[in-house]
Amino acid sequence: MLNGEKIVVVMPAYNAEKTLRKTYEEVMAQGIVDLVVLVDDASSDNTVDIAAGLPRTKLYIHEKNRGYGANQKTCYAAALQEGADIVIMVHPDYQYTPRLIPAMASIIGGGLYHCVLGSRILGGYALRGGMPLWKYIANRFLTFGENILLGAKLSEYHTGYRAFSRELLEHLPLSENSDDFVFDNQMLAQIIWFGYTIAEVSCPTSYFAEASSINLSRSIKYGFGCLKTAFVFDLAKMKLISSPIFPAHE
Repeated sequence: MLNGEKIVVVMPAYNAEKTLRKTYEEVMAQGIVDLVVLVDDASSDNTVDIAAGLPRTKLYIHEKNRGYGANQKTCYAAALQEGADIVIMVHPDYQYTPRLIPAMASIIGGGLYHCVLGSRILGGYALRGGMPLWKYIANRFLTFGENILLGAKLSEYHTGYRAFSRELLEHLPLSENSDDFVFDNQMLAQIIWFGYTIAEVSCPTSYFAEASSINLSRSIKYGFGCLKTAFVFDLAKMKLISSPIFPAHE
């Protein structure tokens, strides 16, 4: 709890056996997390067995691999069902340090913002943390374009370290989003669409053998998906098209 608000950490997991326990232990060491919701997307390793033995953890299992976006949909629905007031997504591959949980939760719990991102770009941590140069360049290019098209000023749109208020998660039409990696981008575009401001905190990150990462071909597909999302956003804003991702609102 933080100021009487229930904090739930969600972990979208896929083949995370080597880093899951370490991530979980650091999450719980922060002293404010009430519950961990872990959704396993049909892992082929021992992720489920490890998760089943973790205290204060609710385990959900996808019998078939449904994709990163579908995993998050289950994560957020389960967290809200468990009564979460603040939901923080932490990848179980230990790429993002859980030690920022208290800071991110405080920003939301204090009523300042409804969404907080852990940015790898602020503070110059990305390359120092081992992000491949081509990914860094692609990140900067996409972020520049999306800021122009979406009318925002974020340092990056592609971090997987995120915190949300209950109000925000209940407001967004997440079920309309992709089941693939572009879900992340669509979600941020929806937050901007509904007029919420997104906060960012500088986040150190680590790239290593066990950290999850998508390959070049899927990265290219994701990049085009991000740009498509931004263009659809603008067309819907100009009322040239209708989109279930960006529904009409007052």
